[in-house]
Amino acid sequence: MRPGKLGRMIKVERTPTDPELKRRIQELIEYRGGGYNEESVADMIENALKVLTDVKDSGDVRVMQTAMRELRYAFRLFAPYAGTRKVTIFGSARTQPHKLEYQQAVEFARKIAEAGFMVITGAGGGIMQAGHEGAGPEKSFGANIRLPWEQSANPIIREDKKLVTFKYFFTRKLIFIRHSDAIALFPGGFGTMDEGYEALTLMQTGKSQLMPLVLVDRPGGTYWKTWDKNVREHLLRDQLISPDDLNLYRITDNTDEAVKIITRFYRNFHSSRFVKDLFVIRLKHAPTETAIEAMNEDFADIIVGPPIRVIEPTPEEIEDNDHIGLARIGFGFNRRDYGRLRQLIDVLNSL
Repeated sequence: MRPGKLGRMIKVERTPTDPELKRRIQELIEYRGGGYNEESVADMIENALKVLTDVKDSGDVRVMQTAMRELRYAFRLFAPYAGTRKVTIFGSARTQPHKLEYQQAVEFARKIAEAGFMVITGAGGGIMQAGHEGAGPEKSFGANIRLPWEQSANPIIREDKKLVTFKYFFTRKLIFIRHSDAIALFPGGFGTMDEGYEALTLMQTGKSQLMPLVLVDRPGGTYWKTWDKNVREHLLRDQLISPDDLNLYRITDNTDEAVKIITRFYRNFHSSRFVKDLFVIRLKHAPTETAIEAMNEDFADIIVGPPIRVIEPTPEEIEDNDHIGLARIGFGFNRRDYGRLRQLIDVLNSL
């Protein structure tokens, strides 16, 4: 459910900071030598102290404590590789090496690594191990999960410094999405379905960046075609999703096509962000005036306020040093129709 559909969003009230507490927190930060994002860190420290009076259950506190520790470590691990695009590969841990799906995952990972991408997997066996086997350890990340019966990290990534192990699925999935520039799903069980639906939901609701999501089947296979048939005959037919939501994923049984779907998405498109109510798309080259005119006509249904136009970097982007050397367009996006936005990106990539 999108905010505003059935009611107003709940707004978390912020109580005024005690001036003495604020001073002491700042002293603590200075004692540690300062660093990045000091204002945000000060707010985190203040909220951590509020746990002393606001949260009684020790189990709840341990969830917060563990999540904070895991996320801090994971963000530090990924930081040196921020400039390299990454593809997350999802699929069954139970797929054996002799299976065609395993061999396809090896082939896909090798090809996408050759195209300049790094690979992230859940670090277990099956399709996850195949992803690391294809990409090689130097181009692999592992985001493992502690389970009582499975899974230990696969031998390819087990001793690698780019492996992180999580206690909670929610922190692990956040890292997958946060650091992915594309997602490839191979056939799998409940976990694969969960990961795929979460990625779709986050893109559909604008809670993550749009990215290619490719469902890869064995040659002539029906795993994803059957899934797609169910989506169309139930979710779409019963108006539980919109027709444009189908633009958020692609299905193929060919690894070359899977790689092409991903690389084509970044042919001209680079990245995007909101700057207040302005939606900014960064591009490798700017569209012509004729193309701008056509896009304003073809995508009028998702434009609210300023039309699509070529713009200079905004003051906020300049302050953040956010890809200011790239061309960009900006417009008022309705923040609702992300399937249509994906179509607009496809048009930009065709120019």
